[in-house]
Amino acid sequence: MFNTTHLHPMIVHFPVALITAGFVFEVVSLFFKNEKCLSKTGFYLLVLGALAAIAAWSTGQLFTIEPTQGKIAEVFENHETGALITMLLMIIGAAFRIWLFVQKKEETQLKWVAFGLYFLGFAAVTYTGFMGGTMVYNFMMAL
Repeated sequence: MFNTTHLHPMIVHFPVALITAGFVFEVVSLFFKNEKCLSKTGFYLLVLGALAAIAAWSTGQLFTIEPTQGKIAEVFENHETGALITMLLMIIGAAFRIWLFVQKKEETQLKWVAFGLYFLGFAAVTYTGFMGGTMVYNFMMAL
């Protein structure tokens, strides 16, 4: 039987996959500078990853039950904080990258700021996913 508590576990895989794949495309684009499609793909995955991060964070806030005691409460809090940081970094990164595109400044040194935000978002989503996996596999928490 489906209920709303299933939404968060169903959605969380999207930001992890989109952000990770997009960051990999960006890294590869550094080595193959003539292949503009790599960076463009990274850009699209960044935007989709930001939207997916919003959806994952929202479903986590709305449809999961927060544990209140024990070690799992600490892990849950780290997961929740990581999710918020991921979402904010991805929104800021996507907005900045869109601004660079609109202003035609994608080939300036500002691209490194966008790359740095993407890296931080990638690191945050990795940490957040690890904390979520810790809750599920170490504490048998059914999110």
